[in-house]
Amino acid sequence: MHYKENPTFPKDFLWGASSSAWQVEGAVAEDGRAPAIIDLNSKKKKPYADNSIATDHYHFYKEDVQLMKEAGFTSYRFSIAWPRIYPDNSGVPNQLGIDFYNNLIDELVNNGITPIVTLYHYDMPVWVDKEFNGWYDRGIIDAFDQYVRTCFKEFGDRVKYWLAINEQNMQIVYGDWLGVCKYPETWFKDKWKVNHIMNLCHSKAVIACHELVEGGKIGPVPGMVPFYPESANPEDQIAAMNAEELTEKIWNDFNANREYNGFIKRYWKEHDIDPDIRPGDMELVEQAEIDFFGINCYRSNVAKASPADSEYQEIGLNKSGEKGNFIYPNYPGIFEQTNNPFVETTDWDWEIDPVAMRYLLRYMEDHYHLPMVITENGYGAHETLGEDGKVHDEERIKFLKENIYQIGLAIEDGAKVFGYNPWSFTDLLSTGNGMAKRYGLVYINTTDEDLLDLKRIKKDSYYWYKEVIASNGAKVSEETIEFSE
Repeated sequence: MHYKENPTFPKDFLWGASSSAWQVEGAVAEDGRAPAIIDLNSKKKKPYADNSIATDHYHFYKEDVQLMKEAGFTSYRFSIAWPRIYPDNSGVPNQLGIDFYNNLIDELVNNGITPIVTLYHYDMPVWVDKEFNGWYDRGIIDAFDQYVRTCFKEFGDRVKYWLAINEQNMQIVYGDWLGVCKYPETWFKDKWKVNHIMNLCHSKAVIACHELVEGGKIGPVPGMVPFYPESANPEDQIAAMNAEELTEKIWNDFNANREYNGFIKRYWKEHDIDPDIRPGDMELVEQAEIDFFGINCYRSNVAKASPADSEYQEIGLNKSGEKGNFIYPNYPGIFEQTNNPFVETTDWDWEIDPVAMRYLLRYMEDHYHLPMVITENGYGAHETLGEDGKVHDEERIKFLKENIYQIGLAIEDGAKVFGYNPWSFTDLLSTGNGMAKRYGLVYINTTDEDLLDLKRIKKDSYYWYKEVIASNGAKVSEETIEFSE
């Protein structure tokens, strides 16, 4: 890539990285934390490690924060584990869980790092799942409201940026993989009732944040994968628009406009779907005015027209890390996903497309005119320590460099982006691939087979990113990639 421009980032731009509780904390049965559904799902995903120890951030958090400070971080996006705050249905919060997050937040703030906190990142307590059938029963709405209000009251004096539900759209699109779907045979219709309940929970969180957190700001954090049409064929363009609707846009429209858009209403009618919208629901939604969007973006996709008489194909995620194992979905008469010959892919068949980031930020600015913060963006790869005891991750540096450059161009284009928090700060448990798929700026010395010593080892990307932060992004315009120790 030729860096012909030198985009300027705002003076108060937030530079950091991201994680989630279940993927880093460990200590799943310590200090009163109860089991989460994700714990059970994690144990099923052999041959990968489960999350019982993960990177043991629960015990290493002070060391981790010092590594953040050394890199110059001014933000850190992480999540709170619901079962650490409410381990049962007694209505009494777990003080030891509250203490952990107070200590973490204090450590961040005292080191000049702004906390950006996700309230829900896939770790539903088992007791909630049993009592309310996961997201299927409206009883979860009050339980979620109780949980988020406790978080706002306990941490809102220091945490001003909040994210409600991580990648709600992906939890619906990949309901089986992410453990939201309980009845696959009826999921095609069930998903929209589940989604509506999640929307009501999101709305409760937004309302409570504005009520309880002085100066608090809150927004959704969708998983964004821009779709390009395969060709200039107008039918391919409509297919790409359909794909964006059914994977991300209907959620963004709902969150920004506080109503369901015309596309999804037509879709429900044509497929005889009842999302179970009850009296009072949309009045609640109307009160939930978001302040910004969190943006998770790793890649792009391509869509083409799908004949109405073609065969339905469910998406098949590449879980092996061996190229070529991804199965493209097909939705007859709506869209078919296909490959993009103009971009490279990772070992998991994820498109490496930094321009998608600029496209996406302009798209979001054009549609919603709201501030944005990048909450996930990163490069997953198989990695091991070299003979010199270091990790030379040039491909990650290249990926981050080109994505940050495109963010800078989008800001120059007028997109209101106030921070960059790539995935992830340290290596952590990948949702589907354990420790085999590493994203971190910091290597964690553990594997799926052996715990080892969990030593934190700075990768080349850590040193490079430190220089990017020190230059407030100016370094990404350099033609050469350099890093120091």
